[in-house]
Amino acid sequence: MRIRYFAWLRHRVGTADEEIELPAEVTTVGALGDWLAARSPGFKEAWQTPGVVRVAVNQTHVTDTAAAVKTGDEVAFFPPVTGG
Repeated sequence: MRIRYFAWLRHRVGTADEEIELPAEVTTVGALGDWLAARSPGFKEAWQTPGVVRVAVNQTHVTDTAAAVKTGDEVAFFPPVTGG
């Protein structure tokens, strides 16, 4: 699985993207977020506040942490975006 981090998340996590081997028990966006939070204090802090982190799976925005993820997916985490 490829994971991409954007904006301030990239700085808190320490990388723009990474390839991971998805653990068998991680099958949803929520479980992936929890697993990543256990690995990164910066991600953990962001993941604990609802609405702070947005998610896209295979370039499609998802709003439900129960959305499925699987090996081979690309998952992007990013903050809400405002225009102006």
